Amino acid sequence: MKLMIRPAVPSDVALILRLVRELAAFEREPDAVVATEDMLAHALFAERSAEAVIAERDGTAVGFALFFHNFSTWSGRKGLYLEDLYVTPDARGSGVGTALLRHLAGLAIDRDCARFEWAVLDWNMPAVEFYTAMGAESLDEWTVRRVSGTALDRLAGRD
Repeated sequence: MKLMIRPAVPSDVALILRLVRELAAFEREPDAVVATEDMLAHALFAERSAEAVIAERDGTAVGFALFFHNFSTWSGRKGLYLEDLYVTPDARGSGVGTALLRHLAGLAIDRDCARFEWAVLDWNMPAVEFYTAMGAESLDEWTVRRVSGTALDRLAGRD
């Protein structure tokens, strides 16, 4: 029962979307996913604005991570931002999440990234504790801000 982590390929798009939907349901937002297979295929394999890796055990997908590069003006170097990490319920606690994080940390080092970061929901205490145990520090003095939908249109003066 060896775990393998591999880069996603175009034929994985349906799988990735299914896992994204499972993650959304876990995060109590089951109806929030508006992404389609075509949108993900375009972002991952045409635009290459994001990347994904698939964790497999005995040929069965047990998790995934989707990530992209950001940039730090302070360090003058890019960073790696983890957008989504998901492990299927039956594979939780078996080292899949650890393996995915270690894989991405290795990519960050190999790509000369200054940092590797992500967000976690404050109510998801198992994840918060897991990330803390992995050495992640909480940036409690920072808060996330988001503008989307009609607010984005208004901000852009396009309402």
